[in-house]
Amino acid sequence: MRSGKKLCAGVFALSLMMGSFSASAADKVRFNLAWLPQGSTSGVLVAMAKGYYSEAGLDVSTTRGYGGQRTVNEIDQGLFEFGYGDPISIMLNRAQGGKTVMVGAINTRWPAALCFLEKPGRTIKSITDLKGLSIGGGASSPLQNLVPAWLQVNKLPVDHVKLLRLDPAVINTTFLDGGIDLAECWEGANKPVLEQLAQKNGMKIGALRYRDYNLNLYGNGIVTTEKLIASNPDLVKRFVQATYRGYEFQSKNPQEAVELVAKQQKLIDKKVLLQQIQETSQLMVDPESTGKKTGWMRVDRMQYTVGFVKKAFNVTDSVKATDIYTNRFVE
Repeated sequence: MRSGKKLCAGVFALSLMMGSFSASAADKVRFNLAWLPQGSTSGVLVAMAKGYYSEAGLDVSTTRGYGGQRTVNEIDQGLFEFGYGDPISIMLNRAQGGKTVMVGAINTRWPAALCFLEKPGRTIKSITDLKGLSIGGGASSPLQNLVPAWLQVNKLPVDHVKLLRLDPAVINTTFLDGGIDLAECWEGANKPVLEQLAQKNGMKIGALRYRDYNLNLYGNGIVTTEKLIASNPDLVKRFVQATYRGYEFQSKNPQEAVELVAKQQKLIDKKVLLQQIQETSQLMVDPESTGKKTGWMRVDRMQYTVGFVKKAFNVTDSVKATDIYTNRFVE
């Protein structure tokens, strides 16, 4: 009897030791969401809730961010291992000596659009219908550079629309009050929020997507640094693969994903989150990359991105397409 008790005690102690070792062995990873928790980044939160990161030996924490450029710069500074960033921000970071890299796409198409309030007597069906309308954007928003370059790509003058500089905190209210005609809106992010606000005020929103008018950029994805790729490629691989498991789950089970995220984020609007998740799931599918794994990026589109950004943002540094992304962790 005593030997049996000793054996049980030994097994119990060993299991405690193994559990303690497993917990301590998990690699800590910090992820910058680039903004508040929302559908575009909820795949990370779902992966946390489903235990995908734990299974991959990762202890992941998330932090709200303050925009794509700041997020990418903070990753470059070592404040985060990974984050949600876009090729434009990576390009601008590298032009200043940074070493950030996109290791997987989430938005395989540019997710932004110009939103407008539908009004009697005003028809907006194409980019030419925007003539003379005003757009509000933050003083440091990429909008200030992107829109003029986008107009030129479509053989329109840069003054086809009026670009206004506004405090980002007042853009939505200014737009809904009619102070500006157009507001930049993002699928998987603030577009569902704007639509809900408009609906509550008895209004309806329409949208003109950049990508429908010759803007063939990749949107946001998973960003890290050359340093982490070189020092711990296995960690990068594990994080990328577990993250895409989270996005795959929310794509197949959007309503359940909403509940998983809502348990972590008590104040989140479930209806808005559901729409954000559905939009993000659509953006993750690249119709021109059939047969490739989720997150895979095409070199021709990255080359286009580099060329567009150099022109739009006056980047003179010799940043190459192959500098800003890699497919090695999604293949």
